[in-house]
Amino acid sequence: MREAPEAIFIPRLQARGHLGIKYGLDNIKALLEGLGRPDAGFPVILIAGTNGKGSTGAFLAHMLKAAGFVVGWTTSPHLVDVTERIWVDGEPIGPGALDLLLGEAFDSEARNGLNATYFELMITAALSAFRMTGVEVALVEVGMGGRWDATNATDPILTVLTNVGLDHQQYLGDTREAIAREKLCTARDGRPLVLGPSLDPEWIRPLLSNEPVLCPAARQGPADIRWDHSRLAGRRVGLAGLHQLDNLATAFETVRQLRGLGFPIPEEELWAGVAAARWPGRLWEVPGLQGVWTDGAHNPDGARVLADHALACGVRPHLYFGAMGDKDLAGVARELKRLRPLSVTFIRGDVPRYASEAQLQDAWGVEAPLLTMAEAAVHLRTPAHAPRLVTGSLYLLGDLLRELGIRIF
Repeated sequence: MREAPEAIFIPRLQARGHLGIKYGLDNIKALLEGLGRPDAGFPVILIAGTNGKGSTGAFLAHMLKAAGFVVGWTTSPHLVDVTERIWVDGEPIGPGALDLLLGEAFDSEARNGLNATYFELMITAALSAFRMTGVEVALVEVGMGGRWDATNATDPILTVLTNVGLDHQQYLGDTREAIAREKLCTARDGRPLVLGPSLDPEWIRPLLSNEPVLCPAARQGPADIRWDHSRLAGRRVGLAGLHQLDNLATAFETVRQLRGLGFPIPEEELWAGVAAARWPGRLWEVPGLQGVWTDGAHNPDGARVLADHALACGVRPHLYFGAMGDKDLAGVARELKRLRPLSVTFIRGDVPRYASEAQLQDAWGVEAPLLTMAEAAVHLRTPAHAPRLVTGSLYLLGDLLRELGIRIF
């Protein structure tokens, strides 16, 4: 069998680093112009928000696919492999195709004399992938904020704002209002802006710098909430947790607006997509391990809804926690302690950005055992009588899954 050629451009991309924000959209516009504006050939839906972007995207991707559309979806960060960031018609892009498209992005960078970021190159590759595969609708998840995010160089037919919480304050501002203003720059005059159920249109309206059509999502319920899924009017919801019903409500309102824009979307097929929806790393049971659950709750709002869900289901897990040192560790710990976990164990990865043992102990107010990633992998392979929940950071989950040798698709 002929071996696949070794990737050239994926390693170059990874050398750019993932963090930070670049003020301005000139780079990404030049990259896209240099490739003939790949995003001009299909309708784009921008999905912004502090939490719930990925889950809302997962619902929409599965719903629209079930309704017969060829769907492109780009999301971040990835867990195990960079190819997870580009999803076309139900599958992540292959490494060979991604390397080819990144090569085109790097060529455009060189022709324009640019120094693009990781995210700018990745978004360029994603939009090129969607053009290459003939998607009929593209779901584009905003990376950070909105105003200067590379995704905001597109011209969306509608924008989604899931919610607004405190995260990335060093880049976006110290208040919910300041952060909301940054995210609301993804909206467009005269086009739908779908608001998650937690967002009051009267709070949003004065924060806008333009005049989109506000489309608030109505909460779903009542529901039968179970640890690993929910049931709504007797129908299965594939993503677990009460908070996922808000994300589902946001997805349903988005579909309603798409119908108004001329998309033929039958009702029955939507529910097939709702049942099939999966989103690894968001209250996700790790395949091949007994009772090990993962959730990337990396800020206080995410930790709060995770704790609320466990309490509502009467689940007391053994908790494994690791996070980046620049996060609100104390705020996340405060929420997760409400779980009354059977035990707490810290996990620390190799990269310097991980919180140190002293930072973790200070945030939690306890001296818990500290495991390396390799030690945690061995530990979690051993069966246990109670559920084990690994949380605190999507980067932690990705490092752990790589150590375990588990691919998510």
